[in-house]
Amino acid sequence: MSFVFQAPNSGVAFSVFGCDIRYYGIMLFLGMIAGILTTCFISKKYYKTVDLDLLTDFFPFLIIFSIICARLYYVLLSLDYYLKYKGEIFAIWHGGIAIHGAILGGILAGVIFFKGIKKTPLLPYADVVSYGLAIGQAIGRWGNFFNQEAFGRPCNLPWKLYIEPAKRPIEYAFQSYFHPTFLYESLWDILIFFALFFVVRKAALKFLTKADGVIFFSYLALYSFGRIFIENLRVDSVLNIFGVPFALVISVLVFLISFVVLGWIVLRNKKPANN
Repeated sequence: MSFVFQAPNSGVAFSVFGCDIRYYGIMLFLGMIAGILTTCFISKKYYKTVDLDLLTDFFPFLIIFSIICARLYYVLLSLDYYLKYKGEIFAIWHGGIAIHGAILGGILAGVIFFKGIKKTPLLPYADVVSYGLAIGQAIGRWGNFFNQEAFGRPCNLPWKLYIEPAKRPIEYAFQSYFHPTFLYESLWDILIFFALFFVVRKAALKFLTKADGVIFFSYLALYSFGRIFIENLRVDSVLNIFGVPFALVISVLVFLISFVVLGWIVLRNKKPANN
């Protein structure tokens, strides 16, 4: 028994007054809404020190900075292409946003908003946003499915992704089925959410006197760990350095940095053992 993922022939879901609404945009929108609702629910129920009104005021900053930085990051990595086709720079509906850029934009937004404007600690808010980010990514990755991008090497597994000829890399022109890496990452993001909520959060409450930053850096470490393996399967990396995908390099660096910071937080805030 096998299951073939196959996107619609057109990336356009429907039109409103002559304006095409694409599946890609719909999935990103649903991801953002789900991420915001998840963050608000968890912060209200489990993080009493987080000001929900302040968090709500932050969301527009987060969305704007994340989208701009995600697109800018992708454009810079594909600069030769966009210098040749300048009209495509703002055509975000064609795909081409980078999660590493979005994370960087979110961090920048948080620093400016919480540290610069509101003069309040950043890490508690970074923690609660991490839950929503994992859920948002899990949904948003399906935009790659509809755009037929971010797929892996050819495969003939019971689960596989059909890519139409025009979307295939030249070297795989005669291959039809590929690893659905968008699905792998979507499932990994869901696992990250459950790990953060049911394992990391509870362990931090039990073993640490102060857990600010634990969820955020755990999210970065877990996402990067999974991305390292997924990136090794992908065939459409935007930029390679000496044959190594740039996203893989960044993932390794983020994982190592996050792991070190997590260790520092744990050692600094570890509850004394009961005698």
